[in-house]
Amino acid sequence: MNEPVTTDRQQWMAVLARATTAEIRNCLPKAPALPHHKPLRGPEVGLVMMQGRAGGDGANFNFSEVTVTRCAVSLDDGTIGHAYVLGRDHEQAELAAILDAALQSDASRILWLDMVIRPLAEQQASRKSDQAGRAAATKVQFFTMATMR
Repeated sequence: MNEPVTTDRQQWMAVLARATTAEIRNCLPKAPALPHHKPLRGPEVGLVMMQGRAGGDGANFNFSEVTVTRCAVSLDDGTIGHAYVLGRDHEQAELAAILDAALQSDASRILWLDMVIRPLAEQQASRKSDQAGRAAATKVQFFTMATMR
């Protein structure tokens, strides 16, 4: 695999990991049928240690454990797809693994990107923008308050 595909794969896996099962399912009717696959591992639930940093740039410390569901599938052509998603959603992990495998095919990648990944990424960007707008509305301007005295 060359570098651009690896970067693309990181991006589509990030989008699939943040999407809910319902959001993924909503994109699938417009897309081609999911390829036939067989499970290699899972979906199975486990724990992962989450790390934090003091002040954002200090030393790492173990913050908490989070529940993660992982899944690996193999398509008929031998392509293997993997997925790790936060939480206990078996269906989300399996769909993400199947889509990961399907997106590795040069022949159908653009179709899957257009039909599934881009709409999900746009939803996530919109949601992030809305959250940022709500957070900005609560921002306190301390400089302004100091000059009002």
